[in-house]
Amino acid sequence: MFNPSPQTQLKLAPPLAASSMIPELVQRLPQDRAAQLQAIAQDTQSSDRPRARLLLASDLLAQQQPDAALALLEGLERDYSLLASYILYRRAQAYEMKGDRTQAQSTWEELLNRHSREPIVVEALYALGQQNPQYWNRAVEEFPAYPRTVDIALAQLKQNPNQLPLLLLVARHGLHKSEYPEILSRLILQYRDQLAPEDWEAIAFGYWERQAYAEAGEAYLKAPSTARNAYRAARGLQLGDKNEAARNAYRRFVSEFPDASETPQGLIHLATLSESQYAIGYLDTVIKKFPNKAAEALLEKARVLEGLANYQSAHQARTSILSQYSNSETAAQMRWGVARKRAESNDIAGAWEWARQVTTENPDSDLAPEAAFWVGKWAQKLGRQADADAAFEYVLSRYPETYYAWRSAVFLGWNVGDFNSVRKINPNIDRLPLRPALPVGSETLRELFLIGQDAEAWALWQVEFENPMQPSVAEQFTDGLMRLGVGDHIDALFMVDSLKWRDDPEEKSQVEILRQQPAFWHALYPFPYLEPILNWSGERQLNPLLVVALIRQESRFMPQIKSVVGATGLMQIMPETGEWVAERINLKSYQLEKPEDNIKMGTWYLDFTHSEYNNNSLLAVASYNAGPGNVSRWVERMGLRDPDDFVEKIPFPETKGYVKSVFGNYWNYLRLYDPQIGEKLAQVSGGRSPKAAGMNGSHPSKN
Repeated sequence: MFNPSPQTQLKLAPPLAASSMIPELVQRLPQDRAAQLQAIAQDTQSSDRPRARLLLASDLLAQQQPDAALALLEGLERDYSLLASYILYRRAQAYEMKGDRTQAQSTWEELLNRHSREPIVVEALYALGQQNPQYWNRAVEEFPAYPRTVDIALAQLKQNPNQLPLLLLVARHGLHKSEYPEILSRLILQYRDQLAPEDWEAIAFGYWERQAYAEAGEAYLKAPSTARNAYRAARGLQLGDKNEAARNAYRRFVSEFPDASETPQGLIHLATLSESQYAIGYLDTVIKKFPNKAAEALLEKARVLEGLANYQSAHQARTSILSQYSNSETAAQMRWGVARKRAESNDIAGAWEWARQVTTENPDSDLAPEAAFWVGKWAQKLGRQADADAAFEYVLSRYPETYYAWRSAVFLGWNVGDFNSVRKINPNIDRLPLRPALPVGSETLRELFLIGQDAEAWALWQVEFENPMQPSVAEQFTDGLMRLGVGDHIDALFMVDSLKWRDDPEEKSQVEILRQQPAFWHALYPFPYLEPILNWSGERQLNPLLVVALIRQESRFMPQIKSVVGATGLMQIMPETGEWVAERINLKSYQLEKPEDNIKMGTWYLDFTHSEYNNNSLLAVASYNAGPGNVSRWVERMGLRDPDDFVEKIPFPETKGYVKSVFGNYWNYLRLYDPQIGEKLAQVSGGRSPKAAGMNGSHPSKN
């Protein structure tokens, strides 16, 4: 596999010259690109002709038109040698679709003979293996990670479930399969004593990825003895509420790996599971040996001391956090907590001062965007409009992707819609961005991705992605792009977003390089189902970016998803709500899992919630999550004089987070897909310091 240097990996330039039409056509629906692809396919002078022929042939096959596809594929491998094996694959598919089994078999055999070392031959082995099982055995032996091989393994296990090698193959490579949990259970129940440590590691990783943490913890106990495995064993047991086993596992971990990068966090977790006298000892070890976690340990120690009624020592521990570890995330949490308490007691000047300290001492904290925004809000209340504007500009400059950047843009007078006007905004939506070049992968993988052969690209990536347990930054981002291509949006967004958790300085630097590029943000805020969203948003007179923001939060764009209470589809509509909506819009037949129907009904309901609250999108969105009864009670109790304060006081943590997430999503879609807002944001100077933004410590009550 091609593995360039980290710096090369992270330059996500467009993959083709600007004159090429292919990247733009790949983003369109098949029916919308057919005419232009046909024109390019007939242009003998165009360098894009081979790509256009293969892409158009693939579209025709998806439309059940094998004869037209075969005409385009005829002799194409001579002009498109890079994807010659995939051209044969498409040709075999076309013959299968026609029912010409003789030609299909001949083409499968040609694919196998000419390209025996390419993973795509598994498709030939699978087809030929329907008559001769030896072909299936060859696929299992030579290409175990290829998705079709996993299908073969599952089919063979149905015939004979007692095949340990096949069970292990699925355990390692079948995480995406619905049968996966059953396979892991069968391995443990039937073959516990025959499993090697590496087998247990694969099982543990699978459980961890499936968020079955107790099972993962128990499996990691038997995995190879590494710091990461030992830590995950203890953490998994703790997350699975097996506290006694977790405590013992943490003790073994810190004893065996006293200096590992995971050790300080393990000691802190162990302290939370231990009696006070032991907890203090564990925390003191962290404070002494691991300065990067000392502040967190001091805070936990303060809590333990308070439980022992040793309030003076607890106070000293908290004071030490601010004096010795002023730049820590823990210090930021403490400062922000004090700021909010000062604001609640109407000490606005004091709240401003403590929030200002977060922006100056902890600018990289997760709390810094919120604190900086409230520095502006509280400066306004203190009559310092210039300082307020400087604070809002700082938020837009330093934290442009946050919910608080949107709130800051509102207060600076940008035309981005406020809570009570956002539904009326009609953004100038630019169409979908071009695909970037993949950071890593073979030339074949990159070409498949470029021309939108996403299922085939994803299948090849399963073979090339050799280190899924501990991927590099570039590999993890590539995996996210691959998952987006095949519609696995939940895992795709997780893979991209979780890059921010990297702790290694070199990896953090690579993530920062990625975050400076539009391709990263377009991957994190994709726009599937663009046409039905635009169509039904227009029909309901809703801002389409508010709709896509809500869909991203509700379902991560997974049309078949169901919640534990039965909410279904893209906009997570409850069946009884669907029936109620269908009656009102005279919809006789519908399927909540069907994107078109779900968006049609969900936008009607979102319009309804807006009408219930005089087009106030804050209340409409909150009602979509918590129900109209709760929202009405909150308004009656708290009022809406300050919507920002209302959001912070929403008593349901889920709904409070939901509101911020939806409007944060909205802002990101606005800045990414509305060129005017994107350009305006780009004009704000990047990375302004808190001092330059009027947060240099001059107390507002004294100036």
